[in-house]
Parts: sequence; structure tokens; C-alpha cells
Amino acid sequence: MEADPATLGFLLHDVARLLKKRLEQNSHGSGLTRSQWQILTYLAQNEGINQARLAELLEIQPITLGRIVDKLEAMELVERHPHPTDRRRWLLHLMPAARPKLEQAGELGEVIRSEGFAGVSEADRRRLLKTLQALRANLAGACDAPLAGQKRASHD
Repeated sequence: MEADPATLGFLLHDVARLLKKRLEQNSHGSGLTRSQWQILTYLAQNEGINQARLAELLEIQPITLGRIVDKLEAMELVERHPHPTDRRRWLLHLMPAARPKLEQAGELGEVIRSEGFAGVSEADRRRLLKTLQALRANLAGACDAPLAGQKRASHD
């Protein structure tokens, strides 16, 4: 039976919510919150990024990111380096102690993916991921396009 497209947003939201909930359950006792895990993971993929850009990627307020980074810095998982040409910016780097935490996160992620994909064939998994990637690309393009019937403001 094909899913009703009207429920797509609700279904995606519920799956994301349950993934987050399961991560929180499995990571209890690790000493890190879900937000801290997320920042470490994004930082591992974007080593040396500045705080403002990382906040944009995570879609959180820079002040919120700053507070979380303060805690990660106190835990000796992240360090701030001054930007070479802009004294107002800080570049974020992982410290060696973050590597085992990232390995742990990968292991937790694998457990949660296995739980989520239980009973789903490998072909269906690949098809789902391909479809979600297409949805993401389509919606990202739509978000960058002018609204129907409106022209984008010129910045001449």
C-alpha cells in the first residue's frame, strides 16, 4: 500500500523524533547530550569551521551553539582557535579526546539504524535513501527559488 502524500511530513517528523529519542536512550551515561553529539559529528565533517557557520548548518542560534561549545571545551573535546584574519571569529577543532566519543557515536548510530531497518530489505533501504536524497535536493532547490508569482529582489 502506498503512503498518503499528505502524511509525508508527519511521518518524517515522527521518524526523526523517534531516532532522536532512541539516541538519547542509548547514549544515556555517555556524558554527552544529543546536541553535543550532533556538534561533534558536524565538526568532524567540517573541522576548522567558524562558530557562526556551524550554527547555520545546525540551524540553531549562535549563542546556543556558543554555550554548547563552552561545555565541550570544558570537557576537552573541542577547542577554539582564533581566525587568522578576523579577531571576531573563532575556528572550531576537535581535540584528541573527541575521537573515541565519535567512534562511540558511530556504534550507537549503527545500533539505532539496525533497529529502525529491522525487517526492511537491503533494496528497500537503498531505495528509501535515494528517495530521501531526491526529496532533500528538490526541497533545497525550491527553498532557494522565488515564491510562485514573485520575483527575487535584485541586489544591484
